[in-house]
Amino acid sequence: MLYMLLLYGSEAGEEKPSAKERRKLFQAYEDFTQWIKERGKYRDGNALEPSSAATVVRVRDGKTLTSAGAFAQTAEQLGGYYLIDADNLDQAIEIAARVPRATSGRVEVRPIQV
Repeated sequence: MLYMLLLYGSEAGEEKPSAKERRKLFQAYEDFTQWIKERGKYRDGNALEPSSAATVVRVRDGKTLTSAGAFAQTAEQLGGYYLIDADNLDQAIEIAARVPRATSGRVEVRPIQV
């Protein structure tokens, strides 16, 4: 079954990591990605640009309305995702717990509708 792992964290509340911390974090993501690829569970995944780079689209009364930046009422923004193939929800949760973002933000596990 396919699951989307949605990675959330605070863009504003986090301190900018040092170059050394950034390399360590990137390595952690590379290690995690390699780990799920080796197990045949990886389908896709990417980091997202900050929410300030987003464009929101709404259609009201037949008119397309756009606004710059994502509108979020929460302190956390969507920062990336993994699409995985897990045997069941328990396995998807086990995989999500290994995502580096799980230690400083949250990872939402959502089944893909088929």
